[in-house]
Amino acid sequence: MTAPSAIDAWIAEERQVVERLEAGPGPGLARPEQIAGKTGLEMMLAMLNAEIPYAAIAKTLDFTLLSVSPGVAVFQGTPLPRHLNPLGTIHGGWVATLLDSALGCSVHTMMPAGRAYTTAELSVNYVKGLTPKVQRVRAEGKVIHCGRQLATAEARLFGPDGTLYAHATTTCLVFEVPSAR
Repeated sequence: MTAPSAIDAWIAEERQVVERLEAGPGPGLARPEQIAGKTGLEMMLAMLNAEIPYAAIAKTLDFTLLSVSPGVAVFQGTPLPRHLNPLGTIHGGWVATLLDSALGCSVHTMMPAGRAYTTAELSVNYVKGLTPKVQRVRAEGKVIHCGRQLATAEARLFGPDGTLYAHATTTCLVFEVPSAR
């Protein structure tokens, strides 16, 4: 018996995650009491474990959060014909959104309870055209620096054969979450 190809392994991993997510609350927003007192990593793990809803944008744009660890977030996306631009390649906005999700979630994993972030700057470099012939791509985001006020991260979007399609960086503003009164 031969070992599964990289794309087969990627699809199998995605299928397991999607089945778990769909068995949970589905896409939406967590209620404040579901995330109160949780660190960013705890929130991301709760999402991945289908204990709280996952971001609806993932369903809209056909990508899935695969894994998180401190300072790292990995997403997998399916480039489909509905994501094409008029030139016949996957629209840059789809690529940017997938990279932005990996970047932001990598920063999210570093937030202590009561702290949050927002993107202040996103820079994307497109290095190779992407088409639906590529069955899946992965965006892997990694934190470079996370301080009290600023966080920076980098991400790469690549195919199962290792081909790099785009890479990105972000700067995020870090702030205290206002208490509900």
